[in-house]
Amino acid sequence: MTQSFVRVTHLSEVDHKRPTYVAVGSFDGVHLGHQLLLRAMVAQARQDGVRAAALTFFPHPRRVLQTLPPRFYLTTLDDRVHLLAEQGIDLIITHPFDDEVRQIRAAAFVDQLLAALDMSQLWGGNFALGYKREGDVPFQRQQGEAKGFRVVTLDTLVDWDGAPVSSRRVRAALEAGDMAEVNGCLGRTYSVRGPVVKGDQRGRTIGFPTANLALWDELLLPGNGVYATYAHVHGRRYAAATNVGVRPTVNGASLTVEAHLLDFDGDIYGEEVRLEFVRRIRPETKFAGLEALKGQIAADVEEVRRMARR
Repeated sequence: MTQSFVRVTHLSEVDHKRPTYVAVGSFDGVHLGHQLLLRAMVAQARQDGVRAAALTFFPHPRRVLQTLPPRFYLTTLDDRVHLLAEQGIDLIITHPFDDEVRQIRAAAFVDQLLAALDMSQLWGGNFALGYKREGDVPFQRQQGEAKGFRVVTLDTLVDWDGAPVSSRRVRAALEAGDMAEVNGCLGRTYSVRGPVVKGDQRGRTIGFPTANLALWDELLLPGNGVYATYAHVHGRRYAAATNVGVRPTVNGASLTVEAHLLDFDGDIYGEEVRLEFVRRIRPETKFAGLEALKGQIAADVEEVRRMARR
């Protein structure tokens, strides 16, 4: 259960200055490595009777500094905030990363943290602050000695299946449709959420009505294919066969996420649905016609049903 927390969108909005331990980073995905760092900081903050804060940048610094694909983020910003709060963070700052912030010198950024938060500890791994990442860990330690705060780093990388966990690793696995690796690195089942909108309703004509989800257009999605998923709607969970892709059999062009909920009959247009992705059943395929597609969907549904029985 998530405890109460405060969310602000800029350091200047923090209205209560008191001793604070703070972790700074993008925290995209809030994977196992992030969780280890944040939970260690929160535990120490609770022991010392101080506030635990996380400053996360949005947009992602790489979005500003590099040319990236349109779909990049592992979570929406709201979901990232919720995941940070689940680690026990008291104060979450979704600080903008723009050209002005990009050019802030590291020492000036440290001064901003001290002024806004009364920062007494700065937590992180092998990370850097400020213009051109000039504020590396040795620089941070020098600043701490001069300005009265402690730098705490966790040097141990978190491994999953024999390799270090990182947001880049999760993105690569997600694009490959490897949900076992994605979910292992995240320490939870990858999920998306969005309202159900009307599509072309073609699924109804072949006996498999689908819920078409409207999702943020910068959210990175699993690679095109059919997935065994669970759909959460109206407080209940339903096994679902979900297609991510462009629907080549019907000459589709735009990327869609459509879920056929097993043993469900209801009108959920406009309702929010959360989809948990368990594993990929098969890649997206262009079939010779609707009858062949219908037969394959029936097989996909049976595969999902078997998964749900396990």
